[in-house]
Amino acid sequence: MDKVLQNKLAPLREQIDAVDREILGLLNQRARLALQVGEVKQEVDADGPILKPEREAALIRRLQELNDGPFTGAGIAAVWREIISTCRGLESPLVVAYLGPQGSFSEQAAVEQFGQSIVKLRCDSFDEVFRAVEAGQAHAGMVPVENSTEGAVNRTLDLLLNSPLRVLGERSLSIHHCLMTRSGSMEGVTRVMAHPQALAQCQGWLSRHYPGLARDAASSNAEAARIAAEDTTVAAIAGSMAAQAWDLQVVAAGIQDDPQNRTRFLAVGNMEPSASGHDKTSLILAVPNRAGAVHDVLSPLADNGVSMSRLESRPARTGQWEYYFYVDLVGHRDDAPVARALAALKERAAFFKVLGSYPMQ
Repeated sequence: MDKVLQNKLAPLREQIDAVDREILGLLNQRARLALQVGEVKQEVDADGPILKPEREAALIRRLQELNDGPFTGAGIAAVWREIISTCRGLESPLVVAYLGPQGSFSEQAAVEQFGQSIVKLRCDSFDEVFRAVEAGQAHAGMVPVENSTEGAVNRTLDLLLNSPLRVLGERSLSIHHCLMTRSGSMEGVTRVMAHPQALAQCQGWLSRHYPGLARDAASSNAEAARIAAEDTTVAAIAGSMAAQAWDLQVVAAGIQDDPQNRTRFLAVGNMEPSASGHDKTSLILAVPNRAGAVHDVLSPLADNGVSMSRLESRPARTGQWEYYFYVDLVGHRDDAPVARALAALKERAAFFKVLGSYPMQ
């Protein structure tokens, strides 16, 4: 029976090997073209941007539309993201800052957004991520902005308000939290450590299974994992990447209270992506302190047929019960309806700042 199976599989595997050789040749042909593109850029505009988020997004979307299967659309996105990342890296290395240490969800988001062929710059705080990009130490930064369970990441919202950086892209991750220790057991553990958001996302599970353990906040889940790797009295909540990075054993997986738990990350940088044809625009508004002001300020959206996908409020810290509103719109700021709506919003708002237009995930 095995011999019959092998005889049937052999010609198929030979065909696969032949196709793989063709793919390899085409990949190298593409890489050589990418190097030529890099040479032209150096001749014409040596200081031009390494990233072209709109072109990369449009390329993947076009290939997905051309695809007639059985290769999946998600597979195309994953494969071509790495092809683009590798070819981009041949032109010039892309440095991406994110909240570390190694194994954080921010690192995972950075890799999923920009591919494996990046130079990773680990930072100790969201503030450092922004400073690294503003100072030119990194081309882009990756920061979480909202979680489906716990809502907005307030420090990121505050930094977006005051930073000159622009939003370049977005990435949404399914967040699966694991409880991990050095030994793989909870014997001798006296406290659980994680980022405050992760502790909140797992509070129900922790209360049911380990109600007596102290819960301590860490600057990131990956930092909690690093501490747990050194201290046998600590259990960390983090993702599976952190367990691998810090040689920890998973005690329990999927401990988040909401099985659909997701976190949205934003890529930030110093450039303005052009329209890709499937975009989002993020902005910050403040409204005059009077009745009906929010409705009046936002009415240009309906007047111009522009959809709003997110509205988040944040205290302005003036002591006057004033708020900033973080708004996501469907469309690029250069699209005519969006441009008209933004112009009208700017006239009506007490404060107005466009954070950027970027390809929608």
